[in-house]
Amino acid sequence: MRILLIEDDTILGAAVRDQINADGHCVDWVKRLDIAADYANNAAYDLVLLDLMLPDGRGIGFLRTLRARGDATPVIILSALDQVSDRIEGLDAGADDYLIKPFDLSELSARLKAVARRYAGNPNPLIEIGDLQIDLASRSIRRNGKDIALTAREWVLYEAFLQRPGQLMSKAQLEERLYSFSTDVDSNTIEVHVSRLRKKLGHGAIDTVRGVGYRLGTAP
Repeated sequence: MRILLIEDDTILGAAVRDQINADGHCVDWVKRLDIAADYANNAAYDLVLLDLMLPDGRGIGFLRTLRARGDATPVIILSALDQVSDRIEGLDAGADDYLIKPFDLSELSARLKAVARRYAGNPNPLIEIGDLQIDLASRSIRRNGKDIALTAREWVLYEAFLQRPGQLMSKAQLEERLYSFSTDVDSNTIEVHVSRLRKKLGHGAIDTVRGVGYRLGTAP
């Protein structure tokens, strides 16, 4: 997933960013709502982690603006505001979950997985495609009882296809998934990773539509 983290606390933000990266996701971290708005307007995110008290305003207004324009990107609120009324306000404004600070980073990871599965249409984290058994919760793949190891980048790309079965994804859309990793995204990065995924999962794992993009294959 590509995640937008909106959090002004430097220590907490760094911890959350590192946890998300360790889970194999891409993260863009910003500390102000105006910058967050620019990011949200110029990139496609799978999920937003939103603090409610930012230097330039309240996160609840940012959330309401997203929903008012029809943006259904899932949002998890991260806040020290722990009153029931605060949680009700956040959920009523369109949040999908509300996590009270301080929280355990492993719990955050679990909630990210739950929200992602719900929006991907896969409430059951176990998926079978041909002879592949895919566990979205543990981010693991097996064939005939044997594990297939994917790198973090390979998983991020394959997860993008799993979240949108049957839908074409352009090279530019796939490149966006990798921009938060520390190394640069070269012009042939997507082709290289798609080739590696096919070697590991089977040639039919990803279909190519020449000149248009890629989509999840049905027969690895």
